[in-house]
Formats: sequence, C-alpha cells, structure tokens
Amino acid sequence: MWIFVAVHESTRRALRHYAQLRDRLVPRVASRAFLLSERGTRVTQCSARYNFVVVSRAIGLRPPARGHHHGHGPRLHDMRHRLAARTLVRWYRDGRDVERELPKLSTYLGHVHVADTYWYIEAVPELLQLATERATGPRKDAP
Repeated sequence: MWIFVAVHESTRRALRHYAQLRDRLVPRVASRAFLLSERGTRVTQCSARYNFVVVSRAIGLRPPARGHHHGHGPRLHDMRHRLAARTLVRWYRDGRDVERELPKLSTYLGHVHVADTYWYIEAVPELLQLATERATGPRKDAP
C-alpha cells in the first residue's frame, strides 16, 4: 500500500538529490526502502538515532560525552514531538477544525491510527487547555 504525503518543493529537491547520490554510492541495494545504509540495507531506528547524536554533537546541540555514552541533549524523537505539538497549537489558535485536520498530521507522523495522534493533546498542557476551551468555551477569568 502506498501513502502519499505532500512535502514542500525544497524537500522534494533534497530528496531527489539524496536519491541521485544514493544510487551512485550504493549501486547494489538489498532493500526497497528509500533511505539506505551504505550497505544498501534499510536504515534502522538505532542507526538513525545514533547518526542524529553524531550530527547534533557536531553542530553544538549536544555536548560531548565520555566513552561510548551518548550524553544528554535533544533526541530525534524530540523533533517529531515538537512538530506535532506546534502544529496542533497553531491549528487551535487559528480556529481550524482540529478533528478534520488530525488525519493529515497522523499521516506525516506515520501513525496507523488517528487515535495515536490524540496523545499529543493530552501530553502537552497548552494543547489540553486549548482543546478544553474549544470544547467548553473560554474560561471566565481568561483575558
């Protein structure tokens, strides 16, 4: 089954560039996945997380750590969480129909069920407040 996700033109250009470079560097592939390791196999979650740590250290988002430890700093999953939370907050503030928009966000996040995306509304206090106000009307003491 194919799922199509709309992306910005700059993203399409970057993905085309990656695909051309990948095809040149990895002529024999062992997977039909789009993102491949240098061995031509699917990129695993573990290697994606590790590479994010390496890059985030290189650009100063994460301080160096001793030995084989990754240290503390932003995680790849934090970027995903931020995208979801900021998108939902923007939709609520813009007065959009979040129920109608939620399947779009679920698709971007790769959630199989829209219910998995509702978790963000409960997990982020600002979102829970916005959702509650939408359902019940604004608080009397709100400015």
